[in-house]
Amino acid sequence: NGERQKLDVYPPAAQAGAAPVIVFFYGGNWVSGKREDYAFVGQALAQRGYVVVVPDYRLYPEARYPDFLDDSAQAVAWTTRDIAKYGGDPKRVFVMGHSAGAYNAAMLALDKRWLGKQGVRPDALRGWIGLAGPYDFLPVQNKTTRPVFNYPDTPPDSQPVRHVSAGAPPALLIAAYEDKTVNPVRNTGALAMRLREKHVPVRELYYDGVSHATLVASLSRALHTLAPTLDAIDDFVRSDGGRQAAAR
Repeated sequence: NGERQKLDVYPPAAQAGAAPVIVFFYGGNWVSGKREDYAFVGQALAQRGYVVVVPDYRLYPEARYPDFLDDSAQAVAWTTRDIAKYGGDPKRVFVMGHSAGAYNAAMLALDKRWLGKQGVRPDALRGWIGLAGPYDFLPVQNKTTRPVFNYPDTPPDSQPVRHVSAGAPPALLIAAYEDKTVNPVRNTGALAMRLREKHVPVRELYYDGVSHATLVASLSRALHTLAPTLDAIDDFVRSDGGRQAAAR
């Protein structure tokens, strides 16, 4: 209903049959960001043959945790209902995000509350992709992030690592070795370990030569040589979250 509750759809130029769908949530510490700034993500993935959805979501101070998760879940619910109109396969929906957006994607994939509120079954997601995501950040250290999560009364169940369970969808976790914003060992590494403990399929990748910001920028045409991020995502989705061999 609001200006921050809209989305853009990027269909592939040509496709044979219904295409897999990727819902991408951008980062910005839950205080900034707009979907049009991430057109390059939609275009890059659409060129690989996917239908891409890039939603906005409400930001602080208009919203706090968990409002942006409700918005993100609504975007996924819309996708499962309506994406067939745009050539997407509602039975092959993946969620993906960078930084704060990777947190949103992780919470939708791991914590059944958010999609459940929208009437979406937990198994509606075929997999999820996290780029440089914060998955375990209590106590909140970043002063900008603190009010977003009601510091010092941040709910412990706001952390994705607390919601790992058997049966969660397969994950592709990518981070930069030299990420100075989100610690890749505490976040990507720890979450990957938790997923493996629950026998959830997970692929964990770390790249040199990119930072927290340029990891997602490596999806763009101009910077794709920085890291093979786009190829890794393509392989993961094309293989149905690793369930079958990827073929290009």
